[in-house]
Amino acid sequence: MVVQAVAAILDRDLRALAREVEAYPDDGAVWLAPEGAPNSAGTLVLHLAGNVQHFLGAHLAGTGFVRDRPREFAARGLSRSDLLREIAAARSVLRSAVDRASDRALDTDWPEIVGGARVVTGEYLIHLVSHFAYHLGQVDYHRRLVTGDSRGVDAMRPGELGTARPVAE
Repeated sequence: MVVQAVAAILDRDLRALAREVEAYPDDGAVWLAPEGAPNSAGTLVLHLAGNVQHFLGAHLAGTGFVRDRPREFAARGLSRSDLLREIAAARSVLRSAVDRASDRALDTDWPEIVGGARVVTGEYLIHLVSHFAYHLGQVDYHRRLVTGDSRGVDAMRPGELGTARPVAE
């Protein structure tokens, strides 16, 4: 159940990330780097999609994905359509990871040393959700800053979680 919950939250957040990208007025705005902002939204999108494809795809789903983390932070000028394709690829990998992972693995060590430490899989999956949410918030703030549009994209929709079901009012 934990693996499915993590996947449901990440899938919701990937859809929110796509809405953020779509809310930019043009391709160039995604790559603007206002003073004091270390990353553009485009960089963060590539980083988040790379994270999902690497940690969940390569490690849990066995996709063979080879991450190019330096490219995530060096690439510039990709179109919003390109970024949306990266998000779609991450969502696809996420579905594969859920199909192949089980909660039995949660108490075992994550298959990769991260940040110079060995961690348990369950805790690391929760870390990945938190990491994603942190950067999703940065993308939201970036979009508002560079566009002057203070409206949100309704990123944290509980109704998009995996167990959400409508209730009669």
